[in-house]
Amino acid sequence: MEDNINGNNIRILFSKNLKRLRTLHNVSQFTLANEAGLTHNFINDIENCRKWVSPDTIAKLAAVLQVEAYQFFLPDNRADEPTDSFFSVYLDNFSDSLQRMVGELKSHYLQDQEE
Repeated sequence: MEDNINGNNIRILFSKNLKRLRTLHNVSQFTLANEAGLTHNFINDIENCRKWVSPDTIAKLAAVLQVEAYQFFLPDNRADEPTDSFFSVYLDNFSDSLQRMVGELKSHYLQDQEE
């Protein structure tokens, strides 16, 4: 996929991830459609980039597949990582920054109290 993000790239990403997640959970297009209250043709059209979906449809698909809606939009290189490792980099950086900030505040305010 190209580095720049546009509507077509998002549609392709969503379509690929829908099919990947559906297959991973061993759910047929027919079953997914039936449980989400959609038609088999609509699921097929989504997976083949012929149709787009509303936020409500995304929520229905996520519920049937028992995934979080954001997982439909993860790039290929991040799609198979467990959620905790996906966010761990950000949490580690946040934790380090927070600890550094608390240390600076303690040192600043505790020095003011001693003087």
